[in-house]
Parts: sequence; C-alpha cells; structure tokens
Amino acid sequence: MVVVRPENAHQARLLRLLRDDGPRSRAELGDAVDLARSRLTAEADRLIERGLVENAGPAASRGGRRSPLLRLAGTVRFAGVVVSPRHIDVAVTDGELAVLSRISEPADVRDGPEAICARVVELIGKLRAELGLHQLTAVGVGLPAPVAFAEGVPVSPPALPGWHRFPIRESLAADLGCPVLVDNDANLMALGEKHAGTARAFEDFLYLKLGAAIGCGLVLGGQVYRGATSGAGDIAHLRLADDGPLCACGDNGCLEAYSGDAALVREATTAARSGRSTVLAERLDEAGELTALDVARAATGGDAAAQALVRAAARRLGQILVGLVSFFNPGIVIIGGVAPGIGPVLLAEIRGLVYRRSTPLSTGTMPIVLSDLDDRAGVIGGARLASDHVLTPA
Repeated sequence: MVVVRPENAHQARLLRLLRDDGPRSRAELGDAVDLARSRLTAEADRLIERGLVENAGPAASRGGRRSPLLRLAGTVRFAGVVVSPRHIDVAVTDGELAVLSRISEPADVRDGPEAICARVVELIGKLRAELGLHQLTAVGVGLPAPVAFAEGVPVSPPALPGWHRFPIRESLAADLGCPVLVDNDANLMALGEKHAGTARAFEDFLYLKLGAAIGCGLVLGGQVYRGATSGAGDIAHLRLADDGPLCACGDNGCLEAYSGDAALVREATTAARSGRSTVLAERLDEAGELTALDVARAATGGDAAAQALVRAAARRLGQILVGLVSFFNPGIVIIGGVAPGIGPVLLAEIRGLVYRRSTPLSTGTMPIVLSDLDDRAGVIGGARLASDHVLTPA
C-alpha cells in the first residue's frame, strides 16, 4: 500500500495544526510554527503537491492582499473502530476528525476474530460507499483487551476468548488497503477526549472506562502512556479481595468482578429473585434476564435496591481511583461508558471517596467528571490514533 506522509517535522507540525485547529492562513501557520515565510511557503506548497493539503478560500485580511486558507485535503479520511464484547461501532471522519458517518450494530466477540474482522470490513465498506470514498487514509481500532501496541495483537484478553495474539492489524490492513493501528479501547477513548472533549485543556489526565470491560487510559504530557510493554492502565483485574466473586479472567475479587456490567447484572438478578426489588423482579419475569441498562433504569426510577447496587459498584471504583490519583496526580479524571441516568449517583459516590481518601495535594484542584463525548470518544480516538501515525514523518 502507498501511504503519503509528511517528509519532515515541519510538514508534520503544519498538518497537525490543521487537524487540531481547522483551516488557517499561511500567516497564522507561520506564527504558530515560527518558520521563515520562504520556508513556510515551500513546505506548504509541497504538502499541496503531495495531496495532503488544499486551499480553502480566502483568509480574513491582515492588511494587504488576503492569502488563501489552507486545510487538510478532502481526500484525507480516517476511520475509527471500537469492538466491544456485544457490539461494533464504526465511524469515518474528515481530516479534522469530525465524524462524517457512523454505524453501530450488535455483535458477539465469541464468534471469533475472523468473523468480527470480516464484519468490520463490511461496515467500513458501507460507510465508504455512502460517502463516495475510494480509499481511507488510515484506520484506528480499539479492543476491550490488553494489546501489544507495537505488534497490533491482543494478548490473553479475558473479554475476547479465542483472540489471543490474533494478527488483527495485519488482517484488517490487508483487506482495507491502508495502515491500521490497534490499541486498547480505553486508550482510544482517552485520545478522543484529548482531541474533542473536556480533556482538550489538560496535558495530564486519567480516563476511566466502565461497561462490560473496565479500562483506564493514562495521558501524560498530552500523549497516551502505554508503559514498557503496552500494559499500562489495565486496572480491571486489580484484586480488591481474595475471597471476592469469580472474574472472567479466572481469578477472584477483581475490580471488574465487582463493578463491571456482568457484576451489576449478577447482583441485580439476586436482588430480583430474593424479593429485594419488585421492579427488577418484574423486568426479569418479562424479559427472562436482566441487563445493565435494566439496572440503570430501575435506579433512575427510584428503586432502592438498584441504587444500592450502583453505589456499591461506585465505591469499588473509588477504592481503585484513590490509589491511582495519589500516584498519578492527574489534572482531571474523566469517566465514560456510564449507563444512561446513573451518572449522578455514581459520580457522587466516587467523588466522595476519592476526595476524602486521596492526598490533598493530588485532589486540591482536580475535577472528576462524566465524559461529554460518551460513546463517541472511542471512534474519534480511533481516528486520532490513525491520524497521529499518518501525520508523522516516515
């Protein structure tokens, strides 16, 4: 595959400015990168020749003849993909990572990586046809699993049985004909928040992803921190109790076994069958099984048992966050993947515990907030990951 990338660091800086800030005049770009006018002109013209940048109409006058705005070329298109245990989410963005089209559908990762990859290719094909795109520039994929980032493979993923070391990056790249980057989904969501969410104003922050698989994205100095072997942020299987409930990883007492969706459903089913919640019991009789969304609806509807379950799960999350906040000292903690309606209850419980038990120096000015991107964070982050790769000199 032929991938057009910037030839040097100056071109890369110009491209990233256009991605992050939108169309800008040559004068504005010159101010931002501190390049001599002749060098800026040469680099910008070269990017236009290579099909990465195009003119976008006249800029506002700064005195004298107005220069044209420059923007990333209309042929620069990225895709973000998030594979969850129960669904696939795919979006295509423009060069500035604005979502042009998006599709989401139920899926079962137990069908295996080959089947899921084939479906991802089909969904991307649908979006390309809808948008009239011949080719994508690059694709970023998030998995609810530990990922060896340099290799683009999941490693011993409890939420993805049968996926261990499957070459998902190479498989998708061969079918899509463009570069593919694969990472843990929490890292993608942190990137999405950094690009388009509350975290734009922060260089150091922590993103906590809830749901079927719990994860954590760490951003240091504006960059995702993956650790020596890409294992940073894997908090789902931190043990809270030796005699706790059995986790999908085979161990006992993991955070995910207490606070993941499956844990909520397990405890809600017990509450329904024991008579502690008539609301959940009625729903169980009607549907045959409960979901995390059922628990959320019961809690927001005022069901005391459901609210107690949410608070208990939040306290376990708070216990882990206390250590992370004191050790990492983030500028902000952002929580995503929260079921609709239960955010205020969950947030209040987590805030109370973290602010009470973490060191005052760590929490003095640190907000804990819900994501304002919610389920868009992953696909935007996937596009951001893909663009970071392409907009870096080869």
